[in-house]
Amino acid sequence: MNNVALLTALVPLALSAPAVAQTAPVAPIAEGLGGPVIPGICLVSRQAIFSNAKIGLAADARIRQITSEAQREVDAERAPIDADVKAFQAEAAKLTPEQRVTRERALNARLQPVQAKAQRRSQEIEATRAKALQRVASEAQPVLAQVYAARKCGLLLDRTSVLGGNLANDLTADVVRGLDAKITTITFNRETIAAPAAQPKR
Repeated sequence: MNNVALLTALVPLALSAPAVAQTAPVAPIAEGLGGPVIPGICLVSRQAIFSNAKIGLAADARIRQITSEAQREVDAERAPIDADVKAFQAEAAKLTPEQRVTRERALNARLQPVQAKAQRRSQEIEATRAKALQRVASEAQPVLAQVYAARKCGLLLDRTSVLGGNLANDLTADVVRGLDAKITTITFNRETIAAPAAQPKR
C-alpha cells in the first residue's frame, strides 16, 4: 500500500440507493401527433406504475432507508481507520521506510474488510431492490389483467416504446388507481449475502 492508496482510503464508501423506478416518465419523441384511437391496442407504462402507485413509493422509501442504515454501518467502521490514516500521513516524514511500510500494511489490513463489507452491502441493496420490484409487479399483474379485459384490449404495448400517436388507450392511470385500492404499502428487510469464508493461513 502506498500513500496514494492511503489517500483513497479517506474517500467515503458511498452506497448507492437505486430507485425502484424513475420518477419522471420520458415523453415520447413525437408527442402530440394525435390520430384515431386504434381499437384493441392498449398501452401501459411499468415505470409510471412503480413511480406513482403507493406501494411503489413505499418500496422506494424503504430501500432508501435500508441504504442509509447500511451507509451508517460502514461509516462507523471506517471512521477510526480514517483517523489513523490521517495520523500516519502527518507522521510519515518522521518515520523510517521500514516503519512506514509496517504502518501502511497494518492500515491496509484493517481497511480491506470494511471495503469488502461496503461492496457486499451494495450487492445486498441491489438484490433487495430487485426483489421489491418483483413484489410490486406481482401485485400489479392481476390489476393490469382486470383493466386490460375491461377496456377490451387485444394487444398491450409498453408506452415508453411508443414515439407518438393517440394515447387514449393508456391503461396506466387505471392500473395505478386499482393497485392503490388493493395495497398501499410494503415492508421488507435487506437481503443478506454471506461473507466469504476466511482463507486458512499458510
